Amino acid sequence: METTLEVLTARKSGREVHRHWPDDVKAQIVSESLRPGAMVSEVAERHGLKPNHLSTWRTMARQGKLVLPAPKDQVEFAAVIVGPPVSEPPIKKVAAFQNVRRRGHSISLPAGARR
Repeated sequence: METTLEVLTARKSGREVHRHWPDDVKAQIVSESLRPGAMVSEVAERHGLKPNHLSTWRTMARQGKLVLPAPKDQVEFAAVIVGPPVSEPPIKKVAAFQNVRRRGHSISLPAGARR
């Protein structure tokens, strides 16, 4: 059974309520928002947060300022999509030598040589 601790404090004006979320609760919510198909706005709404607040926590997690819990499955896999093989165009072979005919004689010169 999971329990959530939420501490509410009132500012001096008495109008605003400021929540203090324990790091482990923040980490759990961030972890939920990182699951495949999860939308930040939906996860935030489900926990009574504004999406930008959750996005800040996600940034903290990326920067290592918020440690996420270990995944329930010790091994996680990424989906891999394999497409059909791509054929490469044939390589044009360039002749290493070119034959030059001058005054009835045939001479083989390296390709690109000046005549």
